[in-house]
Amino acid sequence: MIEVESLTKQFGTKLAVDHLSFSVKKGEVLGFLGPNGAGKSTTMRMVTGFFPPTSGDAKVCGISIVDRPTEAKTKIGYLPESAPLYNDMTVTGFLKFCAEIRGIRGGDKKDAVERAIETCFLQSVAKQSIDTLSKGYRHRTCLAQALLHDPEVLILDEPTDGLDPNQKFEVRQLIKRLGQTKAILFSTHILEEVEAACTRAVIVDRGKIVADGTPAELIEQSGTGSLTDLFRTVTSRDTQAAA
Repeated sequence: MIEVESLTKQFGTKLAVDHLSFSVKKGEVLGFLGPNGAGKSTTMRMVTGFFPPTSGDAKVCGISIVDRPTEAKTKIGYLPESAPLYNDMTVTGFLKFCAEIRGIRGGDKKDAVERAIETCFLQSVAKQSIDTLSKGYRHRTCLAQALLHDPEVLILDEPTDGLDPNQKFEVRQLIKRLGQTKAILFSTHILEEVEAACTRAVIVDRGKIVADGTPAELIEQSGTGSLTDLFRTVTSRDTQAAA
């Protein structure tokens, strides 16, 4: 469903993503882990067509995001970091607006909005103005817009960032449920989310993959039974060299 092939992004002299390759299959939830500045968001922005790659390609459902970006984007539901909302709209009004942008009309639009509201548990706030919502409900509204067209692929950038423990639990459970029928790539720096929501995870550091496996495999690789220890080992090379 997602095939990333030697994806590279350079900003001036800075190599943000360095020939990255990985895949995500249908029914798989891939956690994309790494310290701040590791290249997670940049990779996601290239996979979704927001940034053009310096070199390499990403295919979504077999469609090149470089050669056929418009077609590839129809297969993607994207939740960017700090996703924008229109505060003067109601939740339902915002989702109707997003559905129209995606070309969903008439009865299909009504059904899509109702389905997204139900999936993201927004029924109790559907008629509220977005500027009256808690951060948790705002986050769910952003996620709902990514689901309107029932995409085969979901790409979620820090989907639980800033949420309280209860809200994080709800979003993780939703990701697990959606991952049964879709291919999901989501970035995080919260290690507990690997065991809570992922079927597989990769750790990136300085734009390269430094670990890849199921949660159980990664924990075994640590040698100590701790994912935190593995994360520190594979992402602390600069710190260790300075010491």
